Amino acid sequence: MHADTTVTSKKAAALAAFEGIETEPGVPKPDPILVVEKVVRRFGGLTAVDVDHVEIQRGSITALIGPNGAGKTTFFNQLTGFDTADEGSWSFNGKQLKGVPAHRVARSGMVRTFQLTKALSKLTVMENMRLGAQNQRGENFFRALIPGSWRGQEDEITERAEELLERFKLAAKRDDFAGSLSGGQRKLLEMARALMVGPELVMLDEPMAGVNPALTQSLLGHVKDLREEGMTVLFVEHDMDMVRDISDWVIVMAQGAVIAEGPPDTIMSDSRVIDAYLGAHHDAPMSAEEAEEQLQEAEAELEAEIEEKA
Repeated sequence: MHADTTVTSKKAAALAAFEGIETEPGVPKPDPILVVEKVVRRFGGLTAVDVDHVEIQRGSITALIGPNGAGKTTFFNQLTGFDTADEGSWSFNGKQLKGVPAHRVARSGMVRTFQLTKALSKLTVMENMRLGAQNQRGENFFRALIPGSWRGQEDEITERAEELLERFKLAAKRDDFAGSLSGGQRKLLEMARALMVGPELVMLDEPMAGVNPALTQSLLGHVKDLREEGMTVLFVEHDMDMVRDISDWVIVMAQGAVIAEGPPDTIMSDSRVIDAYLGAHHDAPMSAEEAEEQLQEAEAELEAEIEEKA
């Protein structure tokens, strides 16, 4: 009962933070953990990202959606240090991160997973988990010569890894090569490995891509658990059912820019979003009159065809 109450209160707190705020691109949030200002990324003559202003609310699950080629993954790459923006700046917990390399971004408490999992396939699951830990004393050449200076920390890292593997139901795979895991299990490993650093903001790039239905609910539950543990989640996703199920707020990108923001239900019915996904002349649900008109046209075409053959 207590756990249910906690879950409800965390979800309610996240939703309460968005209550009454405007549903327009770049709207200020009550307590943003990440603030993005005028970020531009160009590849030759193509502007892949052109985000004027975005704030990610602390303690919430925010979905970043948009059609293919909208610039979502490129935007993730800028923020996490895996690519360099041509213009703009962004801050995490008030600290500027432009130009900061990926490993230092992760060390600051902002970690990401990838659309195509980067699990090191020729290492075991446990070795992958240990690699996720930061500031390991044994990595220093001189300290490595004195086992007493790092063995205690290594034991702590292993213990943390064991706990996470248990939680993500991968404990039985601890000694298997990561390359032998299914697509869904690799996603679980990637998420578990990201948590080795105790992050504040977890960025998930298409966490459901290539996952079979049996593991989908498990992954959804794990994403929700991150918020219950006080983390902030920002994820890229194409599955609108998943977006509606777990997100507190949705940001929509199209052609590199943010075109809409708002609660999931509002966003799903926003004409700007529908047009971005399907084009201005999309196949919207037909009215009874339109359906009747199409039926009459089809019948007329059929009659003309019969007469022609006769």
